[in-house]
Amino acid sequence: MARSLTDTVDINGKITLPNRLVRSATWEGMCDESGAPGPRLEDFYRALVRGGIGLIITGYTFVRRDGKQLPGKMGIDTDALLPALQSLTHAVHQEGGMIFCQLVHAGGQSSAATIGTTPIAPSAVSFPAYPGMPRAMTVAEIAEVVAAFAAGARRAQEAGFDGVQLHGAHGYLINQFLSPLTNRRQDEYGGSLDNRLRFLCEVCSAVRQAVGPAYPVTIKLTASDNLPEGFTVEEALEAARRIEALGIDAIEISSGTAASGKLSPVRQGIDSEEQEGYNAPFARAFTQSLQIPVMVVGGFRSYSATRELLWEGCADLFALSRPLIREPDLPRRWLEDEGYRSTCISCNGCFKPGLKEGGIRCVIAGIAAENRTVPV
Repeated sequence: MARSLTDTVDINGKITLPNRLVRSATWEGMCDESGAPGPRLEDFYRALVRGGIGLIITGYTFVRRDGKQLPGKMGIDTDALLPALQSLTHAVHQEGGMIFCQLVHAGGQSSAATIGTTPIAPSAVSFPAYPGMPRAMTVAEIAEVVAAFAAGARRAQEAGFDGVQLHGAHGYLINQFLSPLTNRRQDEYGGSLDNRLRFLCEVCSAVRQAVGPAYPVTIKLTASDNLPEGFTVEEALEAARRIEALGIDAIEISSGTAASGKLSPVRQGIDSEEQEGYNAPFARAFTQSLQIPVMVVGGFRSYSATRELLWEGCADLFALSRPLIREPDLPRRWLEDEGYRSTCISCNGCFKPGLKEGGIRCVIAGIAAENRTVPV
């Protein structure tokens, strides 16, 4: 029998998802200055569950205050946030949904204006995705940030999240250590691939120790920086094999950074099935190399194209973000009409209200689309 997007999916024997569709993490801009979520984000996630998504991965959540990038970003850096986080997970569970918390430190992509001090990074280098020149981390600071990831995972578990996802992509701190473009260190954390993998492996090990063997720990990993002399897919495959051995339960494949131009993580102008699933070639390589489930994100807009990649053995799970901002009930629409295509036009305009109004939304949702077959 052919595999279906409606199949249940076992995550390494620790949790079973009701289908293969996942809300990939994004920035919603709906939290207060401390990083606490409230009713607005709860309602946003409730709508996703009602829309049929199998798993929600939260917006990227800072594990330390100096790892915050944008306003309205969720935080998990202090126990004081636990009541708000518990309310968020309760809202999702009340609807019958599942939710993982994505843990991140933005490193050099933070800004002094946001965090009130010079951002930290593996090396003090200029990089197009950095708003300014960061300060190189000391070895002691590296250990402190590793501990912050572990503490964040422990809080996520206590807050009732069904699992966590580490953000190891898109040019954030873990990716900054992996990439030779941003890691110019001359010590045990830089230079060779073994050394550049050290921070990632230490974070994975510390998080696993903090939450125990039965709690789902997953990762979003860049398959490639999509930049000359950057982190490569061959290096990413080696990284994936090592962290699988350290107890990572599933891996989401993405690629690119904010400096990658047309090959960035959020590509525009996706208006045909041929342009969908732009990270699928990378995902196939990981699926063939790993025993754990592989998830892929990147431009999915139609049921048919997504199903075809499933049948080809590209991945086990398929993650979407921008289409679900426009149509939170897209999974149900697909099930009702397999010929339905998301009306998301990949314009990235949904992020502008996050800065101006304190929350992302589709800016063209009220405009009739010629190819719409189901009313929004």
